[in-house]
Amino acid sequence: MTHRPISTPASETAAWWAHAAVYQIYPRSFSDGNGDGMGDLPGVTARLPYLQQLGVDAVWLSPFYRSPQADGGYDVADYRQVDPAFGTLADFDVMLDGAHSRGLKVIVDLVPNHTSDEHVWFQEALAAEPGSAARERYMFRPGKDEVPGSGDGNIAPNNWKSIFGGPAWTRTTNADGSPGDWYLHLFDTKQPDLNWENPEVWAEMRSVLRFWLDRGVDGFRVDVAHGMVKEAGLPDWEGVAAMVEGSAEAAHVTDPPGAHGEAVEPHTAHASPAGTGAAAGTGASTDSSAGNAAVSTEHEPVSPLYPPSPFFDQDGVHDIYRDWNRVLAGYDGDRMLVAEAWVEPAERLARYIRPDEMQQAFNFDFLLAGWNAQRMAVAIEDSLEAAASVGAPSTWVLSNHDTVRHPSRFGLQDPTTFPKGIAAEDEQPDAVLGLSRARAATLVSLALPGSAYIYQGEELGLPEHTTLPAEARQDPTFFRTNGIERGRDGCRVPLPWKSEAPGYGFAEASTAQDPAAPWLPQPESFEDLAADRQDGVKGSTLELYRSALATRRSHRLGSGTFCWADNHDPQLGVLAFLNRDVLVIANTGAKPAPVPDGYRVALSSAGESGADDAVVAPNSAAYLVAG
Repeated sequence: MTHRPISTPASETAAWWAHAAVYQIYPRSFSDGNGDGMGDLPGVTARLPYLQQLGVDAVWLSPFYRSPQADGGYDVADYRQVDPAFGTLADFDVMLDGAHSRGLKVIVDLVPNHTSDEHVWFQEALAAEPGSAARERYMFRPGKDEVPGSGDGNIAPNNWKSIFGGPAWTRTTNADGSPGDWYLHLFDTKQPDLNWENPEVWAEMRSVLRFWLDRGVDGFRVDVAHGMVKEAGLPDWEGVAAMVEGSAEAAHVTDPPGAHGEAVEPHTAHASPAGTGAAAGTGASTDSSAGNAAVSTEHEPVSPLYPPSPFFDQDGVHDIYRDWNRVLAGYDGDRMLVAEAWVEPAERLARYIRPDEMQQAFNFDFLLAGWNAQRMAVAIEDSLEAAASVGAPSTWVLSNHDTVRHPSRFGLQDPTTFPKGIAAEDEQPDAVLGLSRARAATLVSLALPGSAYIYQGEELGLPEHTTLPAEARQDPTFFRTNGIERGRDGCRVPLPWKSEAPGYGFAEASTAQDPAAPWLPQPESFEDLAADRQDGVKGSTLELYRSALATRRSHRLGSGTFCWADNHDPQLGVLAFLNRDVLVIANTGAKPAPVPDGYRVALSSAGESGADDAVVAPNSAAYLVAG
């Protein structure tokens, strides 16, 4: 593979978000402050010293708003209240003040595509007549065949399918018991889509933004930022939308488009350069010369933009973000928006971060590249060039609350595979190999210019819970696909803080005499990975993260420069680049990569026992400095 010459100058953006290391907190699984088995805001407050010592610059909290929790809080019933399971508004203020006092910024989630069906607006809509103002806040439509004298409205308004499986339309029942209109829910039935053609929706979300900005939050992560606006007329669509990739592989879909059945392959891989990635099940093997996954190209994924989705990445979303940009501009402190937008190609994603829109967008191409130097190189080049084209910094992320944790993904036979969860009957990852690769990938992501996002527990090297019993699962995707998609529960398991405590110390922050068991069961591997087992232990994953974040800060890598190094050779599995005075080498190949003359290893993902100043071992990475 020939790589494009690329060089980026140091960032001139002084704003904190341009180079921050951000730690994602999934509140229900982070720390239990009252012993009820569920993480909460007091639990977050108790762990702020840990986050400060870790060396991050900001925290991002997944939803903690009042919610029936049908989708882990992404079904919001009240955007201005804390759900009692997580505490109170006073608890939030204490947490926010505590974070700010430690120099930590706070980003909160915003869910603007849909609400909960228990939101007061939707309850008003259900009680109102068809065509009423209350129903105009949502996407209510009559049945496709509802024509006077010829149809009774039994056919859904169009053929769209839910991202979580099954139809995207649910029919209501009128007050007299007769069948009524249908409402759109691109996700669960309990998550009705808002109608962003309605000015009242615009005004409400502006008010929500101001409510939290007035309390002092520093920014918002925008859920499904590529959603909200739908194509006029809501036309039928023969594509298949997915939670992550944006589309299913055509070769893997033998049912009608959008159907979720046994024919849908739940372990799909992302698009990649020919010969550098594969879908699971294609018989990937190891290329002994390079160490990159040698894969079949029999099943090439269809781009999420073809056929174009009528409900994702519509041009109208950019008007919304220009409006929100003006709201944030009225506050001091460099407030920010970061988009969760599963959009391809990188040039189209860059439209979300133009100067008058959002400040950042998650770079999922890098997450989806897997452990493969060629794919990683393409993702880095595309992301840096696209972001630079609009004068914005890029972002780097390896895991989050919607994806299988990368130590487990990288331990699969094909480390570029992107499974929709892993169950006991699926291929089980090689835990040791996966963790060594994950540690190396972390050094890469933290050394790239821009912002880096860390998902809670990855600093402990936590794997996916791959043997979670079906009866313990709670993700709606598992149920709506009849288990074909294993769901996201495996990456949301409560964190282990103390190896010998009940629940591995998940409720250690509470004063409860007999704390309840964590809301999801934890795997036995968490005992050895608990924070207290790694704290202060040289070579542990926790200490590796602390050292890498310290190096990132001291060498100003987040606002630094980028260029490929002379020894960059992705065809041989070697990824090598320079950022300021730090040379980064990641070795995905099968043979040791020599350290160039004049450099010494300052930090190695191989740990104390595996570090060697002469070479970078396979499945490891290192920071090198002159000397």
